[in-house]
Amino acid sequence: MIDDSEAADVRAFWEALGLPGLFDVHVHFLPPNIQRAVYAVFDNAGPKIGREWPIRYRQSHADRVALLRAMGVRRFPTLPYAHKPGVATYLNDWAAGFKRDVPESLWSATFYPEANAASYVGSALTAGVEVFKVHLQVGEFHLDDPLLDEVWGQLEDAGTPVVVHAGSGPVGNDFTGPGSTERLLRRFPRLALVIAHMGAPECGAFLALAERHERVHLDTTMVFTDFFPPYPVELVPRLRDLGHKVLLGSDFPTIPYPYLHQLEGLARLDLGDGWLRAVCWENGARMFGVDPAGVGP
Repeated sequence: MIDDSEAADVRAFWEALGLPGLFDVHVHFLPPNIQRAVYAVFDNAGPKIGREWPIRYRQSHADRVALLRAMGVRRFPTLPYAHKPGVATYLNDWAAGFKRDVPESLWSATFYPEANAASYVGSALTAGVEVFKVHLQVGEFHLDDPLLDEVWGQLEDAGTPVVVHAGSGPVGNDFTGPGSTERLLRRFPRLALVIAHMGAPECGAFLALAERHERVHLDTTMVFTDFFPPYPVELVPRLRDLGHKVLLGSDFPTIPYPYLHQLEGLARLDLGDGWLRAVCWENGARMFGVDPAGVGP
């Protein structure tokens, strides 16, 4: 069921900014069996979660798509992420089917350090995949794993964005933090990376990477909400200057609060309507080749 009042409140937010809708670069849709497993991890507050995390949006895929449409989220990915070898191609095949069924979605894919990664990433790029997702905390690998060398070369040449969960939130391990991202960018400085959750809690280090590297962006996912630790106040003025590289992200459906709460947190930064317009629509539209003034390709 769609909560009409919730959808209306979200629409009122972007309509007040004069936008055609929202461009959310951090949304998840997964195969039902994988989705159930992810929900179970969150429900059990396991070692990678570290706290109670009541998921708000558990509707069917169809109902969640309908809710995004009702709220005016015009573009969104599915962002599958492989957690072990041999899973990526299954997730990528499922995501391709989702794209066929939901044409406004961003065609998404993932990869994992394994011998055939360059082969299936190359095939995905040829087919037209628009964005990839990797999750270092869950997958437990470093971005500069030698098995990914050819993959990163392909992605740098193609310019296809990769949403990277590299920060140590919510629970860090030996694979999280800015280290492997810094090493990767020294070798492949033209990569189009989108740092999920603004790299929290290592926000300063990842902000510096976005400042230094032309194609490194940050997504706002869950940052500036009451559920996350406060963003370092001394970094906020630098976000104003980097407004062309900050992208709206939500983590829908796996969030413990209404979708609007993320938007309200961005508004509370008081960085101006122009900054909000860039974050909520214009930057995503530019990155993925959508008409900035509308919703057409």
